[in-house]
Amino acid sequence: MFPCRSPSKQQQQQQKKKNLVLFLVVALFAINGGVAAEENIGVYELKRGNFSLKLTNWGASVISVILPDKNGKLDDVVLGYDSVQDYKNDTTYFGAIVGRVANRIGGAKFSLDGNTYQLVANEGNNTLHGGKIGFSDVIWTVQSHKTDSYITFTYDSYDGEQGFPGNVSVSVSYMLIGRNKIAIRMKAKALNKATPINLAFHAYWNLGGHTSGDILSHTIQLLASNITPVDSHLIPTGEITPIRGTPYDFLQPRAIGSEIDKLSNGYDINYVLDDPGKVHFRKTAVLQDGRSGRKMELWTNKPGVQFYTGNGIHDVKGKGGFVYKAHAGLCLETQGFPDSVNHPNFPSQIVNPGETYDHVMLFRFTAH
Repeated sequence: MFPCRSPSKQQQQQQKKKNLVLFLVVALFAINGGVAAEENIGVYELKRGNFSLKLTNWGASVISVILPDKNGKLDDVVLGYDSVQDYKNDTTYFGAIVGRVANRIGGAKFSLDGNTYQLVANEGNNTLHGGKIGFSDVIWTVQSHKTDSYITFTYDSYDGEQGFPGNVSVSVSYMLIGRNKIAIRMKAKALNKATPINLAFHAYWNLGGHTSGDILSHTIQLLASNITPVDSHLIPTGEITPIRGTPYDFLQPRAIGSEIDKLSNGYDINYVLDDPGKVHFRKTAVLQDGRSGRKMELWTNKPGVQFYTGNGIHDVKGKGGFVYKAHAGLCLETQGFPDSVNHPNFPSQIVNPGETYDHVMLFRFTAH
């Protein structure tokens, strides 16, 4: 038989330390409802009269926008899902804030201040909307919320996140302004390194209501005389091209579907906004649905807007079990130009330490 030995004092102290660590882990696990240090994901409302929004801090996303038509009938005019879990599994970016750099970066890399940064590629060899886990796929903190007025979400992006340099402090505020107007303000401060920042709001609009079918009969006016053409991978060539007389010409209002069949896969292009008199805040687009009478006008302080007609939506099960198909909604994403980090002739998106990126959108809704 082996002799029985009592544990030494040193062994007893080590065991006590292990027990204490185990106790603290179990306590933390219990305090957080069974998931250690997991943050809460919630749904929040902004409401003024019969005009309302619902949002979630997952991706700082808009879930619904409900407003009346010309007869006073209320409809939800953005595409989305019934549950937050569906947003966590989403690949369409429904209603989300996308970044650190929205849109595409060719080759998933760029050079800045003598350094080359390799990013996370999530669309072939390119980076789309910030990478595999961009700002649309993280939990934001609710900084403040007043139901009849505003909500502000914040997020701290760390140095090296998806390959981008530097720590960045980000906030987005959704505000109800006056009667049936929404203002969105996206701000980001570079803390310790120069970094590109280009945030975008990725709502899919259907002014007839999210269950009304496609948006091809909507009329749109885009106050832009040029586009940034792209290659077969939707990466800008670096050119800025006039659009008068082409299927991209929406300088005068016309139906979205009137010339869409002349394109291989619908609209997905950055428009270079006209800037008469070099105004800081410019009218961007006017969208209207004839059946409901709803009209949406958009203003921004950014130089471009991505017009996307939901070409990639294929049998996506949305709110109320409704199945969204191609062109079920459209996006108007005000932004800096795509892939500007690789095109010196495009407006710069580089924000230096101590500087603040500031992006404002204003939506005005009416119905006649």
